[in-house]
Amino acid sequence: MDHKQAENRVAFLKETLWVNSRRYYVENAPTMSDFEYDHLMRELEDLEAAYPDLRTPDSPTQNVGSDLEKGFAQYPHKYPMLSLGNTYNIGEIEDFARRAEKELGEVGFTYSCELKFDGTAICLTYRNGKLFRALTRGDGVIGDDVTANVRMIGNVPLSLVGTGWPEEFEIRGEILMPYESFDRLNRERVENEDQPFANPRNAASGSLKLQDPKEVARRGLMCTLYHIPAQSVSFATHSQALDAAASWGLPVSSERRVVTGIDGIEEYISYWDKQRKYLPFATDGIVIKINELDYQNSLGYTAKSPRWAVAFKFQAEEALTKLVSIDYQVGRTGAVTPVANLSPVQLAGTVVKRATLNNEDFMVGMDIRIGDWVKVIKGGEIIPKIIGVDTTRREGEVEKPVFPRTCPDCGTPLVKDEDEARWFCPNSDGCPTQIKGKLEHFLGRKAMNVLAGEATVEQMFNLGLVKNPADFYSLTKWQLLSLDGWKDRSAERFLESLAASKEVPFERVLFALGIRHVGETTAKELARHFGNIDSIAEASVEKLLEVKDIGDVIAKSVVQWFQKPDHVELVERLKAAGLRFSTEETGTSSEALAGLTIVISGNFSISRDEMKRLIEANGGKNSSSVSGKTSFLLAGSKPGPEKIRKAGELGVRIIGEEEFMGMIPVSGSDDKAFDEPTLF
Repeated sequence: MDHKQAENRVAFLKETLWVNSRRYYVENAPTMSDFEYDHLMRELEDLEAAYPDLRTPDSPTQNVGSDLEKGFAQYPHKYPMLSLGNTYNIGEIEDFARRAEKELGEVGFTYSCELKFDGTAICLTYRNGKLFRALTRGDGVIGDDVTANVRMIGNVPLSLVGTGWPEEFEIRGEILMPYESFDRLNRERVENEDQPFANPRNAASGSLKLQDPKEVARRGLMCTLYHIPAQSVSFATHSQALDAAASWGLPVSSERRVVTGIDGIEEYISYWDKQRKYLPFATDGIVIKINELDYQNSLGYTAKSPRWAVAFKFQAEEALTKLVSIDYQVGRTGAVTPVANLSPVQLAGTVVKRATLNNEDFMVGMDIRIGDWVKVIKGGEIIPKIIGVDTTRREGEVEKPVFPRTCPDCGTPLVKDEDEARWFCPNSDGCPTQIKGKLEHFLGRKAMNVLAGEATVEQMFNLGLVKNPADFYSLTKWQLLSLDGWKDRSAERFLESLAASKEVPFERVLFALGIRHVGETTAKELARHFGNIDSIAEASVEKLLEVKDIGDVIAKSVVQWFQKPDHVELVERLKAAGLRFSTEETGTSSEALAGLTIVISGNFSISRDEMKRLIEANGGKNSSSVSGKTSFLLAGSKPGPEKIRKAGELGVRIIGEEEFMGMIPVSGSDDKAFDEPTLF
C-alpha cells in the first residue's frame, strides 16, 4: 500500500468509525458488531503507526466515543472518563502482563479481574453521603446530566450507609437492563407497533436518556459500579476501594477476583466464558486491572485509554439453526445484500430469525445451500451473521442459491466494479427501493432533520406525492391529510419541520443529497473548501483531490453525481425551495481564525455547538484534544482539568471567551443563537 492508498483508507476508516460510534453511543441503533468495529479500529491504529503524518487529533484512535445529546444539561467530569483498550486474543493479554511486569520492575503486584458489563457508562458523584450528580460518559470530558433518571434506578442509593466515605467522590460503572426487563419492554413495543430494541445495551442507553423519570423507573434498569478514580480515595488498592464502596451500600459486583500472574487471569477468563450465559444480564468480556493504585499512577494513560487496564472480549456466542430461504435486499446506494431467513433460534438473549450473508463471494466461499444447518453469531449482540455451514448435517439434495443478476426490485441488470465485493443496481433514480432510501436519508436527523419516518415516506411514495427530495417542499396540507392516520396537527408539525429545515447549514444539505461515499465529515470538508454547491459541481477530479481526506474514489463519485442532469435539476429545485447551498448563507463570515486549531473546554454564554460553529464560520478548525498542533485552548467556566493540565505541559496558550470574541468580526455571529439558553 502506497501513501495515497493509505491516505484514502484512513479517510474511509475515520468516517466509518465516527458514523458507527454515533450510531452506537447516541442513536442506540448500531449496525456494526463490536468485533467489526474493533477490527477496523485496529486497522486504523496500524495505518497511523505506519504513516504517522496521517494521525490527526480528530482521529477515532485519539478520542473517546461521545453520547452527548441536546436536551440535557452538561457538566465536566472531575477526571476524564476514558475507554479501555481491548483484544479478543489471550496472547495480547499475556503481552499486557509482560509489559506491566517490565515497566514496574521486580515489585510484586496483583490483578483485579472483573466482568465487562454490556451496558451504558455512568459516573456518580456523592457529596456528603448523598447522590449529587449522575453523568453519562459524554465525550470523556463532559457528560449529560441524567441525575433525575438515575434516582429512579432501584439499586442506586440516594444516601450512603456506614462510615469512612470521602466528603466528595466519583464512582463509575454501567447502567444495565437485565434480560427479564429487556424481554418485557420489547414485548410491549411490538404490541404498540414500535421498533423493538436490538439488544439490552441499546435499551439501557435509550432508557437512560428518556425525558420522563417515571418511565425510566418502569423500565427495570439496574446499576453496577466498578471504579473509583484513585485521586478520590486513599486506599492502597483498587479492590480495597471497591470493598469500601460496597460497605457504603453501593452496588459493586461480587464476581470480581484478585489474582496473581497470567495463570490466574486465564483461569478467570476461562471460567466466565462458560458461566456468563447463566447471568441475568449481558456481559461481553473480562476487564483486567493492575490492582495497586500507586502502580496504576506509575503506568499512566495513553490519549484515550489507561495503560494499567485492558479488556478481553469473548468471542461472539454461536448457535446452530436451519437456513430456510434467502432474500436479496436493495439498499439506498443500490448495493444488493443477501439476507438469510432462519428457523428461529435463541442467541445472546434474543430470538434470531434472520442473518446477513454479506455478498456473493461470501456465499460462494462458504458453499452455502438452502436447507443447510448454519452457524450464527451475534457479534456484540447486534446484527446476526452466518459464519459457517455444518456440512456433516447436509441431507439429500439441497438447493444451491443463485445470486441474482438483475435488481430484485426494479429488474435492472446489476453491475459490479472490479474493486467492489458487492453487486449494485445502477438504476439509482428509477429503482423504488433506492428512491425511498434516499428520501429517508434526506429527511434524517443528521441531514435535514424533518419529522418523518420510514412508514411516512413509504406512504408518500406509493401515493405518488414524492419521487425526489425536492418534492417534499411542494407538499400541501391537504395532500398530507390523505395519509393514513394523519390529522391537522400531524400535517402542521411536518410542514413546520420542513420549513425549519431551510435553516440547516450547507454541509448538512450536501450530506443530505446522498452522494455515494460522501459522509458527514466529507461533506463538511467539501463545504469548507469550496464554499458553495456550484463550485463543487464544477470541480474536476484533480481539484477535488486537493480537499483534505478526499481520494480518488470519493472524487470520482462526486464528479459522476453532478454529471447526471436529474441531479443538477434536483439541486436547482432545492435552491428554489430556499435551502442553503453556500457557507455564506450559513454564517461563514471571515478568515479571522484561518489556519488555527482550537480546543474548547468549559461553559460559555452560548452553547458549545454554537461556539464550535463560530470557530468554523471564521475559518478555524475545532479539535477535541489538546496537542502540540493546538493553536490555543478556549476555556470557559469549569474547564476540563485534564485539558488545562495538558495545555500547560505543552505550552499551549489559554484564552477566555471575551478575548476570543474580540478576535472575530461581530457579523460572524448569529444574533439568534445568543438568545438560546445555555446547556450547562
